[in-house]
Amino acid sequence: MRQFLLLLLFVPAPESSSKSQSSWCEFGCDCRGDVKFTLCSRALFTRVPSRVPVTTELLDLSHNHITVIPGRSFGSIRKLRVLLLQNNNISVVEDGSFVQLEFLQRLDLSWNRISSLSEGFSLGLAALRELQLTHNRLSSLDSRSFLHLDGLQRLNLTGNAIHTIQMRSFASMSALRQLHLEDNRLTALRDGTFSMLRSLEVLNLEGNQVNETDVGVFKPLTSLALLNLARNNLSSVCFKTFLSIHTYSTHILLEGNPWHCDCDLQRTFRKLRSIQRLFLDDYYNLSCGAPPVLENYRLMDVDTELCLAETVTVLIITITVVITVLAAMVMGERTRKKKKSRHNIILT
Repeated sequence: MRQFLLLLLFVPAPESSSKSQSSWCEFGCDCRGDVKFTLCSRALFTRVPSRVPVTTELLDLSHNHITVIPGRSFGSIRKLRVLLLQNNNISVVEDGSFVQLEFLQRLDLSWNRISSLSEGFSLGLAALRELQLTHNRLSSLDSRSFLHLDGLQRLNLTGNAIHTIQMRSFASMSALRQLHLEDNRLTALRDGTFSMLRSLEVLNLEGNQVNETDVGVFKPLTSLALLNLARNNLSSVCFKTFLSIHTYSTHILLEGNPWHCDCDLQRTFRKLRSIQRLFLDDYYNLSCGAPPVLENYRLMDVDTELCLAETVTVLIITITVVITVLAAMVMGERTRKKKKSRHNIILT
């Protein structure tokens, strides 16, 4: 009997799936094999963990202290579909970091310290649908930044320091439907910036410093449903800039800009509001930034008077000119009569 018990002690028991799963789980992570989640949030990691179950489809590494994403960091978990890296200290994403993640659909790198994106950043991410890069330190975008993101549908760049977007920065994103650029430092929107975004439905530029837009900058956006230009530095708009938008229905937000309220602005908005495919949703909230006498007045409260004041001014000038001309003619006639009278007296 004793020998039988000893034999039982030395015979290995079959490993359960949960034990096998935990043996591949990094300390500090919660590996939930039943739903294919590996949760490592707030685990104080300074690097990407190496022991992650190969079946993982969602990996949460948020709220750690990771500073660098080395190349091929996730080669052992090729079935990954969601990768959460927000709220770390990431400043470097090496070329090819995600190259083996051919099924990845969502990547969140928001609230980090990324200041630039190399061409190799997007290698292997052809299946990516959503990329979050909010609240990083990006200052400019160029043609290499998003070169391989052919399938991307949602790009969020809110809260960076972007002041320059070079031509063809979004050239590879023919499938992009939402582009969020709120709270950056853009001052001008140039022709060609959005030239390849024919599927774009939402363009959010709220909270920048835009004071100038080229006439054809929005023309390529043939699917645009929402254009948000609220809280910028626009004082006037060109009618043709918005007329070039040829979508069936586009909603435009313009609140929070320092509008220069004059007759030209009133005429522009009157024409824009008459176009049935364009909707100025916040027109009744627009306020004047200039001239000083109209500062903080709502445009809708003074728009009927803007051209009236100009008309009155023109009328006054016209009347003054006419009176001056008539007075000159009267004076000329009097002078002529006086000369004629003197001439007759001399003859007699």
